[in-house]
Amino acid sequence: MTDRMERIRARLLATFSPLECQLEDESALHVGHAGAATGGGHYRVRLVSASFEGQSRIVRHRLVYDAVHDMMHTEIHALAIIALAPSEV
Repeated sequence: MTDRMERIRARLLATFSPLECQLEDESALHVGHAGAATGGGHYRVRLVSASFEGQSRIVRHRLVYDAVHDMMHTEIHALAIIALAPSEV
């Protein structure tokens, strides 16, 4: 795992105390993409957290983006999110 991924994972763990946190670096699949040229990575995350209970999909995604907002467009170019409540697993 890269240092960047460790920082992203640490932020998600601290913010959501998830039961599950899977983070994948898909940057290699996007070589040549404009975002790859700026150094931002492409990531996929799956989070299971009580923080998402009763929240809409849009609110869940906003919460995740808020947690990493300072990393967006610098360290993270794209983030695919699956955010689930424990009752949905």
